[in-house]
Amino acid sequence: MRYLALGDSYTIGEGVAEVERWPAQLVSRLRREGIAIDDAQIVATTGWTTDELSAAMDATVFTPPYDLVSLLIGVNNQYRGRSVDEYRGEFQRLLDRAIELAGALSERVFVLSIPDWGVTAFGQQSGRDVAQIAAELDAYNAAARDLCAIEKVAWVDITTFSRAFPNQVASDGLHPSGEQYGLWANEAWPAVQAALNR
Repeated sequence: MRYLALGDSYTIGEGVAEVERWPAQLVSRLRREGIAIDDAQIVATTGWTTDELSAAMDATVFTPPYDLVSLLIGVNNQYRGRSVDEYRGEFQRLLDRAIELAGALSERVFVLSIPDWGVTAFGQQSGRDVAQIAAELDAYNAAARDLCAIEKVAWVDITTFSRAFPNQVASDGLHPSGEQYGLWANEAWPAVQAALNR
């Protein structure tokens, strides 16, 4: 089986070992369950916005169909002050591309919500209004969740974990630790199981 993970720093696992990235933790769990699967193909870089991910996908050679495709993108749009309306349109296009790469089967795609970076030590010391960060990320996530519902794509809420365990971060005080990524992988597991069962 083959798994494609699309995103930004949260998918590439900025600040943690490769085995601690949540896509890698999912692959490890699948293998423990006896499922033969390649290492995840990750198209993600720290700092990417939706349009930058899209441009990188234009330059990437894909070999579809993939058995699983995940998407987690948008925090850098919010960080740079871009509008929810712009995000909604660009996220829709990325979601369509993810479904296409999954062989036009939306049930093979799952989306993770954007975590709340405002609760981290970095966020608390950033000089930004953390309540505003939270509200803007909630609006971003609501837009993405609604589009996932329309497209019948599984939605995985990991924002709750980022807020519940703000100290589970890497040494930079911003990006999640391997322990936090483990919570994300566990939360995504039912969506992965459902995709494989179909």
